[in-house]
Amino acid sequence: MTTLGAVFRPQLPPERLRSVCEAADAAGLEQLWLWEDCFAEGGLSTAAAALAWTERVRVGVGLLPVPLRNVALTAMEVASLHRMFPGRAVVGVGHGVQDWMGQVGARVESPVTLLREYLLALRALLRGERVTTGGRYVTLDDVVLDWPPTAGSGSGSKTGSGTEIGTGVLAGVTGPRSLRLSGEAADGTILTASTNADGVRTARQLVEEGRKAAGREAEPHHVVVYLLAATGPGADARLRAELAAEGVASVPGLGVAGDAGAVAEAVARLAEAGADTVVLQPTGDEPDPEGFVRFAAEEVRPLVA
Repeated sequence: MTTLGAVFRPQLPPERLRSVCEAADAAGLEQLWLWEDCFAEGGLSTAAAALAWTERVRVGVGLLPVPLRNVALTAMEVASLHRMFPGRAVVGVGHGVQDWMGQVGARVESPVTLLREYLLALRALLRGERVTTGGRYVTLDDVVLDWPPTAGSGSGSKTGSGTEIGTGVLAGVTGPRSLRLSGEAADGTILTASTNADGVRTARQLVEEGRKAAGREAEPHHVVVYLLAATGPGADARLRAELAAEGVASVPGLGVAGDAGAVAEAVARLAEAGADTVVLQPTGDEPDPEGFVRFAAEEVRPLVA
């Protein structure tokens, strides 16, 4: 079964998060996703709060920009989430927006090299391994976590394709090289809302190329894709305005505006193309974020196979 989620966008102030989390949990939403956009809200701090305020919803962070964070610190914080909230945290990492990385003096010459080194080290640390590595960007000397995720902290619901996120690390990527890298070195892939059904198919193919090159075809690989969605009064105008602002108004098959049936059909198209999880992304000017997560859980979810 396709997993359905929704995004709490960082255009909202952090103090608004609790009411959205509580609405999502009460409505039975499967996943609530958060973003660490510069310079808005911290991904792991908001994730910890969201998990503490709720009892069942899974909380995803998509994504943490790796140039901003030492890999050992990320491993410590992610492991803590998995142990405190078993089976409920989902974490993705990625290159980060390069202009933002430049603003803080963290831009690197080879983002792909950094992400490869980071993924390999982070996944090893979360497996409880003792890691020594001297890469171009990631250096660790005999580092091992005192409190890695336990065997039981990775439990989570499976999707229709049988893949499971668990304590694995997802990579938020877009280009061909990075998609292949995700297949080689990550446990799943996060695709942006600028990805239509054909884009999901292409991404799956590139990920599979990477998995084959690394000999990982037998391992599960979870694909998450965001779907820009608007409902209620002015939905079509809000959707068109956001697509235009993102410069993707001419790309066919992006976003959906309408009632639950229309949104469920758009979700189904992405699922048929290879998405395991579809995360509904409200427009930046969504007037009722609590109502949006209830709409996703109570109206769209029953229509998604």
